[in-house]
Amino acid sequence: MKKTVMTINEVNNIKQLAELAAENGHVTILQDDRPKLLVIDLDEEPQIEMSEDEKFDFVTSRILREHKAAFEALAK
Repeated sequence: MKKTVMTINEVNNIKQLAELAAENGHVTILQDDRPKLLVIDLDEEPQIEMSEDEKFDFVTSRILREHKAAFEALAK
């Protein structure tokens, strides 16, 4: 089963997205070159597994989003 990654601009319609997820188990959608959404086929992947890099990206994105103002203040 191969993993599929698309940018948010490549997603044309929900049917296409659902077909890719069903075919490949899941589809990761990127926005601004970062993982934004994960569409999974629950029949194929009832548990979400992430690589260490995916976990790191997920956590750092959350931290940056939640503390954006503090990071912007520090950057001045």
